[in-house]
Amino acid sequence: MSIPPLALTMGDPAGIGGELSLRAWLARRHAHPFVLLDDPARLTTLAAALNLDVPIRAVDSPAAASAIFASALPVLPIPLAAKIRPGTPDPANAPAVIASIERATRLTMAGEAAAVVTNPIHKASLYGGGFRYPGHTEFLAALTGAPLPVMMLAAPALRVVPITVHLSLRAMLEQLTEDRILAVARVTADALRRHWGIAQPRLSFAGLNPHAGEDGTMGDEEIRIIRPAIARLRAEGIAASGPFAADSMFTEAARATYDVAMGMYHDQALIPLKTLDMHHGINTTLGLPIIRTSPDHGTAFAIAGQGTADPTSLIAALDLAADLFARKESAA
Repeated sequence: MSIPPLALTMGDPAGIGGELSLRAWLARRHAHPFVLLDDPARLTTLAAALNLDVPIRAVDSPAAASAIFASALPVLPIPLAAKIRPGTPDPANAPAVIASIERATRLTMAGEAAAVVTNPIHKASLYGGGFRYPGHTEFLAALTGAPLPVMMLAAPALRVVPITVHLSLRAMLEQLTEDRILAVARVTADALRRHWGIAQPRLSFAGLNPHAGEDGTMGDEEIRIIRPAIARLRAEGIAASGPFAADSMFTEAARATYDVAMGMYHDQALIPLKTLDMHHGINTTLGLPIIRTSPDHGTAFAIAGQGTADPTSLIAALDLAADLFARKESAA
């Protein structure tokens, strides 16, 4: 039985996604092939401008991609409407960026692709094309019908999950509830067991306030919300601990005591991981019926088109998607 390729989306064409994709194909150290959903003409132009020897081959299906991957970068064509200016996103290209994500998701849902790997998008430039989601995570949940998508960022030294994601701090306080913590933790524990092979995942929870609230003197969310949620998780058999002061739970010694750190909001979870290992960090969405990974950085408009983008995180995302697919197939 042939193994389907990974479906790699274009990301914002004014960013570094195209260069990363070209360099990921040149590396070709991962055994699993991928097909890029992008505009072949713009990739050919970009490869020439960056002096990258990458033959571009348009294909009409993922099945055709695997056969040519060793000798050329297979591309499922999605034409762009406007000329690309590196570093300057154009809303006219938003429909193509959105279509790339939608088609990659449909192919993976149908079993024609093994997983979705997404290049970085620029949400502000997508709104004119009908994009109405805070980010990839929420959009993929809508496309797949997943009730609760959970963002996890992973690097060799640390995994993190934010309980709330793309919200202002003010809005986060309204969304941070005991039920929210329970739901995200359950999805996380289940995914680590089923897809990551961790029999009894250890979830360590950060407090919301300085010093984890200092027994209520610096805020009472730990007492009212976080501690009760942890107690309920323990009663369900989930190895949950905390809440701990967020300023000390990411030391090397602390990281050895858990499998994933559960932050209460976006930056509380993501800043430590990106500080520790920006290049090897991977964004993966738990709770979906498909596998989805992504590099943990953004579009990097400031260096787009200059030939200096580092593909390490994208290659790691491709490798992880392939590994998770292999585990899924073995379990089946």
